Amino acid sequence: MATKSIDVELLAKMFLAGAQNIEAKKEYINELNVFPVPDGDTGTNMSMTIMAAAKEVTALEGMDMASLAKAISSGSLRGARGNSGVILSQLLRGFTKSIKTESEIDVPALARAAVRAKETAYKAVMKPKEGTILTVAKGVAEKAQTLAEETDDLEEFLPKLIEEAETVLAKTPDMLPVLKEAGVVDSGGQGLLEVLRGAYDAFLGKEIDYSALAPTSQAVNATKVETEGTVDIKFGYCTEFIILLDKEFTEKDEIEFKAYLESIGDSIVCVADEDVVKIHVHTNDPGLAIQKALTYGQLSRMKIDNMREEHQEKLIKDAEKLAAAQKEKEKAKEPRKKVGFIAVSIGEGLNEIFKELGVDYIIEGGQTMNPSTEDMLTAIDHVNADYIYILPNNKNIVMAANQARDLTEDKDIIVIPTKTVPQGITAVLNYNAEEDVDTNEETMLEAIKCVKTGQVTYAVRDTHIDDKEIHEGDIMGIGDAGILAVGKSVDGTTKDMLAQLVNDDSELISLYYGEEVSEEEAEKLTAEIEELYPDMDVDAHMGGQPIYYYVLAVE
Repeated sequence: MATKSIDVELLAKMFLAGAQNIEAKKEYINELNVFPVPDGDTGTNMSMTIMAAAKEVTALEGMDMASLAKAISSGSLRGARGNSGVILSQLLRGFTKSIKTESEIDVPALARAAVRAKETAYKAVMKPKEGTILTVAKGVAEKAQTLAEETDDLEEFLPKLIEEAETVLAKTPDMLPVLKEAGVVDSGGQGLLEVLRGAYDAFLGKEIDYSALAPTSQAVNATKVETEGTVDIKFGYCTEFIILLDKEFTEKDEIEFKAYLESIGDSIVCVADEDVVKIHVHTNDPGLAIQKALTYGQLSRMKIDNMREEHQEKLIKDAEKLAAAQKEKEKAKEPRKKVGFIAVSIGEGLNEIFKELGVDYIIEGGQTMNPSTEDMLTAIDHVNADYIYILPNNKNIVMAANQARDLTEDKDIIVIPTKTVPQGITAVLNYNAEEDVDTNEETMLEAIKCVKTGQVTYAVRDTHIDDKEIHEGDIMGIGDAGILAVGKSVDGTTKDMLAQLVNDDSELISLYYGEEVSEEEAEKLTAEIEELYPDMDVDAHMGGQPIYYYVLAVE
């Protein structure tokens, strides 16, 4: 018997199953990334994006098509991480815009939604690249239009869409040489296929284990479908203690400690009173808060409650009110200023450099953990300024920053599309408080064009890319346009890469050494570079970044 329509309950199950499937396959999708560096995060970004929407869906009561569409669209939009996550959120946004007024969804409605999804995603990308998730979405949309003229049976329609997605995905290496060179299909396209496969499984009535929607990391917060009365709590442990200070707890310490707590939880209270500090935080890992607190002194009156088990609703509400009041009090102290800065940074030393340059808010993130649109909106909310410049400092974060800009109504957001941390530092250095906002934007955009950057890291698997044979454990020098050098030593590879970045017009080399490089090692390499380039200034700074031994800039 033919199936002609999908109701809202079945659509919700299909969406959650699609989310579960990509969550289960995220590591496989990560491994498809063509660059053999530890930034294989497409699966993680897509999973975190769709899980943010899954959380909204599982929290719905009295669901109808409009509320389901809003939950999927809003959840994925705010949870979007990385380019792949932003594109997935746009696909879901276009799809839900098309179906939100339907009572049930038939073949023509699905075909229209597929087309709307594709159009929305393509519109969101400034320079759409074929051979990516966009191409798979386009193939599905075009096939849906064709099939809608041939059948009204969803049991015939849906599997053919899956087949088309598989066919288009298999062709992506022929569209992008870098994929063929690495012997993989597009990871974003694979992610979209997994969402579709999971949704189809639910359509067929297969048993889906929704427990997979439970949080698997601090950054993924999707609720598990259980019996009525389950409390949807983002951070599960109410953690309280008093720090008995053994050294001065300055205003700077307080700001930094609050920022750290915000990175691991919410409902934060941090009140300093002479030689003690009272701490309250909701987090999924109380140990992290405790370890950080121990750097300031001994702990007393420690209390950790599992809120998911005890449902301590009154305690939660009181803590949230206190945290909100404290935030409002802090905001009231700060007069509104004209211009503010937000920067994404990747290490303690680099964070300090941005702060010294006057950046108001640092978002921890970068290559291995892309901040979401929601993270950007939180940062924007914290900066009390009429105009705010955002420095993403990573090409995979620019789209999330742009999306946050578009969602902000009470402040003017200017995204400077910095793709590396050195570009971000250069942008801030070229800001002139005496010039207007537009002039400064033009100046910063011109300034970052003059910065050539490089990053030194290691390969996580064997591959062949950019005409280079690379083996697991090799040291790689990655420039703005690709891999510039491959070797066995960090210093040798760094110097080989510099030889390709420096030209007759270069005047300054800046090195930011990572957490795995000692100060002595950095000083030794700096001295060797000064000998190689005696007419240039060479500066070394502690960056403290993970993954990358050195991040460097040539100007």
